[in-house]
Amino acid sequence: MGHHHHHDHDHGHGHHHHGRGASKRALFTSLLIITLFLIVEIIGGFLTNSLALLSDAGHMLSDASALLLSLIALHFASRPPSAQKTFGMHRFEILAALINGVTLVVISLIILWEAYERLLNPPKVASGTMIVIATIGLLANIAAAFVLMRGDYKENMNVRSAYLHVLGDMLGSIGAILGGILMWAFGWYIADPLISVIVAILIMLSAWRVTKESVHILLEGAPSRLDTTLISEKLKQLSGVTAVHDLHVWTVTSGFESLTCHLIVEDHLPSYPILTKALALLEQEFGITHATIQIENSTVQHDSLHCQEGTETKSGHSHDHSHDQPCHDHEH
Repeated sequence: MGHHHHHDHDHGHGHHHHGRGASKRALFTSLLIITLFLIVEIIGGFLTNSLALLSDAGHMLSDASALLLSLIALHFASRPPSAQKTFGMHRFEILAALINGVTLVVISLIILWEAYERLLNPPKVASGTMIVIATIGLLANIAAAFVLMRGDYKENMNVRSAYLHVLGDMLGSIGAILGGILMWAFGWYIADPLISVIVAILIMLSAWRVTKESVHILLEGAPSRLDTTLISEKLKQLSGVTAVHDLHVWTVTSGFESLTCHLIVEDHLPSYPILTKALALLEQEFGITHATIQIENSTVQHDSLHCQEGTETKSGHSHDHSHDQPCHDHEH
């Protein structure tokens, strides 16, 4: 059984260990900035009667919650695995992203409903004050985005989703500023609900992306950057390998991918050289550093193992019953 590799994710991708501290600091700093201006915008929204400001505040709230969840997730992810939770708490990060995505959808629906009522009957808005508050909000977002860019937002799905939120937020603030200018200059009070509709749709889009990605990971989907058919083909090309089956690749949490598979090799060959080659191939060509490979030859009766070979496993019961064990019990 090719068990191997301590979780050393320093090669290939995700410089996890030194990246975590930087991510934590970046997330915490931007959380402070955003929470501060979130409060300013909510108060401002009610004082000026501007839905565009309130929807931007809604977006900021989603930002703040995203950042808070990311921080909690980083905290949990750094805990060591236990006998019960063998992967540690890594998945919490993905769960956090999912909760966050769903919350965002709810917020945007509330904004759309309020905007619909206002489009029918646009109320007056204190546009001057609104412009000032929206401008402060924009500056806060720029500051937060700058802080997050210095964290490892390319590596970590959590920091990346927080960064995307902040970018969407900037657009919201710009929208609120434009709306304020239109109302101030021309008295077009309809601009306020119109802009909040655009902001709500922006929130929806980012929510959809985050939700889709986290659901994919929770359903053990293969990472989008990896082509499982290609991995299978490449492994089959190794000398001595006759077939590959039961190949699974999944994401444990962002930047941590896992692979398991069975390789059937020619009977007379020793398995370790092939195992070494296979592990090297996975690491060099696909950046997979955590792989468990089971090497088998013709002595393993696969009709008795419940493996997903795509063949009828239950039919040929004329086999040797000494092999009646579940798939993963065969150690070689």
